Amino acid sequence: MRSYCCIALISFFMASAWAVEPLTVTDYVGRSISLAQPVKRIIALSPHIVENVFSAGAGDLLVGVESYADYPEAVHNIQKVGGIQGFSLEAIISLQPDLVIVWPSFISPMVLQKILDLGFTVYLDEPRQLTDIAKSIHDIGVLTGREAMSQKAVNNYLAQLADLQQQYAHRKSVSLFYEIWNQPLQTINGQHIISDVMRLCGGRNIFAEAETIAPKVSLESVLARNPDVIIASGMGDIRPDWLDDWTQWPSLHAVKNKHLFFVPSDLLERHTLRLLQGAQLLCEQLEQARK
Repeated sequence: MRSYCCIALISFFMASAWAVEPLTVTDYVGRSISLAQPVKRIIALSPHIVENVFSAGAGDLLVGVESYADYPEAVHNIQKVGGIQGFSLEAIISLQPDLVIVWPSFISPMVLQKILDLGFTVYLDEPRQLTDIAKSIHDIGVLTGREAMSQKAVNNYLAQLADLQQQYAHRKSVSLFYEIWNQPLQTINGQHIISDVMRLCGGRNIFAEAETIAPKVSLESVLARNPDVIIASGMGDIRPDWLDDWTQWPSLHAVKNKHLFFVPSDLLERHTLRLLQGAQLLCEQLEQARK
C-alpha cells in the first residue's frame, strides 16, 4: 500500500511538472487566442505581418505569404497566396496553417469571414500606434514559442522609440500634409500609425479629422490648409516626380520655404521595426523646416 501511494504521488508531481500553461494573447479586436502548444505553420496576409514574423524569430514557420511581401530576402522562397486584389482560399486551405495572421484593413470583410468560417486560428493585426508594433511582435513570439527571441527585438525597438520621444519632445508644432499618392490625391487621417509618427516628431496632420483612415482629398482643401511641410511616399525608394507638382502654387508655405520632402514608403507605411527609420527621417525633415 505504501509503495502504491508513493508511486501515485510521484506520478502526480511528474504530471504537474509536465503541465504546460496555454499560450494566450489578445488580438486587436479583443479576441482571445489560446493554444495548447506553439504553432508550426503560419500564413501572413500582408507584407508588414510577414516582416514582423521574421522579427519575432519565427520566419521559418511561414508557409504562405501575401503576394507583395518582399522583405526580408528569405520571403521570396515562400509560397504566395494572393494579395489585395484577391486571396486564394484554395491555396490557404491546401497549406493547412495552424495560424493565419490578417490585417483587417487589407482584406475584404467577406474573405476574412470565409477564413474564419473555415475554422483556422486567426489573429487580427491592426496596429495604429507606434507601441502597437511591439505588441504585434510580442504576440507572434508567444504563439510560436519564440517569446525570448521576440522580446529582444521588442526591447530594442522600445528603447529606440523612447530615445526619439525624448529627443523631439516639446518641439514647435509644424503643420504637415502626407501625400500617399497624387492621382487621386490621397492622404491619411489621425488614426493612422503615420499620424502617430507625426506626433512623435512634433508634426500636425492637416487631415487628422478625416473620417476614413486613408481619405481621398481635393487639391483645394490642401491649398486652403496651407501646410508648412509636404511629405510624399510614392512607391519604393525613389522620390516621386509628382512631388514637384506643388511648385505650381508658390504661395504655399511648403513650396515657398522649399519644404517638399520624401520618405521611402516601406519605412513609413509598413507597421514594422523599420518604421523607426522612417520616423527618424521625418523628424529630421520637420526639424529642418523649423530652422
